[in-house]
Amino acid sequence: MNETSGSTPISTRIERIATLARQLRDKPLTTLAHHIDLDWLREAHRRTRKDGATGVDGQTADEYAMNLEDNLRSLLERAKSGTYRAPPVRRAYIPKDRGEMRPLGIPTFEDKVLQRAVAMVLEAVYEQEFLDCSYGFRPGRSAHQALDVLHREANRMAGGWVIEIDIRKYFDSIDHERLREILHSRIRDGVIQRLIGKWLNAGVLEAGAVTRMEAGSPQGGVVSPILANIFLHEVLDVWFHRDVRPRLRGRAHLVRYADDAVMLFGSEEDARRVMAVLPERFGKYGLTLHPDKTRLVAFKRPDRMRRPSDDEEGPDKPGTFDFLGFTIHWAKAFKTGKWVVKMQTARDRLRRAMHRISQWCKGHRHLPLRAQQHALGLQLRGHYGYYSRRGNQAKVWTLLHLVRREWRKWLGRRSQRGLSWDKMIRLLQRYPLPTPSVVVSA
Repeated sequence: MNETSGSTPISTRIERIATLARQLRDKPLTTLAHHIDLDWLREAHRRTRKDGATGVDGQTADEYAMNLEDNLRSLLERAKSGTYRAPPVRRAYIPKDRGEMRPLGIPTFEDKVLQRAVAMVLEAVYEQEFLDCSYGFRPGRSAHQALDVLHREANRMAGGWVIEIDIRKYFDSIDHERLREILHSRIRDGVIQRLIGKWLNAGVLEAGAVTRMEAGSPQGGVVSPILANIFLHEVLDVWFHRDVRPRLRGRAHLVRYADDAVMLFGSEEDARRVMAVLPERFGKYGLTLHPDKTRLVAFKRPDRMRRPSDDEEGPDKPGTFDFLGFTIHWAKAFKTGKWVVKMQTARDRLRRAMHRISQWCKGHRHLPLRAQQHALGLQLRGHYGYYSRRGNQAKVWTLLHLVRREWRKWLGRRSQRGLSWDKMIRLLQRYPLPTPSVVVSA
């Protein structure tokens, strides 16, 4: 069923909500839930991923779709009447770098559909509120756009001073009461408020026990990204543009993607003043900045850095910082010899990608070569699609070389004789792995 199944296309109805939000920009919106009807739920169902893990009820998307119309009617009636009970999310873990694990909360499929329906309403409202500095989990915006803006501003300002912001366990630390206050200033619809409250209080099922949380928005929930964006919009974006930037002496720029953010300052004094008040600002909302990963970096263009005298301390060359999987640094352009900002794959991201591929090769080394070639090709193309940016060619090719070496290693374990490089070269001619494409990014 497509989005025009009802008398009015869903896209038109979303635009009506957006128009209302623009017209009543500084006023609370009290009537929104009436937009969520059966057609709206059908569209929410269409937009919901069907291949995700199952929740606590074990129901798959295919099973839900077997009686879709009746299921959606029942869901709508329960949501509007207040009898809908948000089931706890199922706790799962995915590996992070250095052996750590990231917790995920997996809702039931029906809960995902209803969360998607509410997220569609919230997105229509808050897209009129969100500022240009944020790029994460927003329609028509991407991590590459955030990187492009940072690249352009850093070059334009000849660098400067950078505050690299790292919020400790952000998604687990969102204060529910604070979030409700922020939402209440804009969303006064009782049905929407009640549903969000139920999701916040649903709890997490792990090892057979349900734990209720007073803070946090489980990563994995469909509505979690928009709620997390709304929270940081108030905590960081609005504060920076309304209260901070007007008081600064020099230029400053904020770029945020979800909970990853960097601030770029033309003045060292400005940067140090903001760095000093950041912990207090985040602490006001129950958030903690990582003491080691949140740092101030001297990032002035190398030919404009003042070398410290013998009796004073200070950097004599610019530092580097990481953002969205890239290490940002200064280097000389190959053709012109001028200093430019460049981005290369962050060391931990390269190591993480290589570890994942190595584990795959180890566990699937007995598959037919054609199947292995196909699977490795998919992983490499995914990496190229994100990391193939101008100035990062060497790092992208490095991964390919490492993958070829790792593939040879595990193919060699299939027999006691191993696999020589001569044989591997011939194998790669028959089963070639994809090479990086032409770089078009900044």
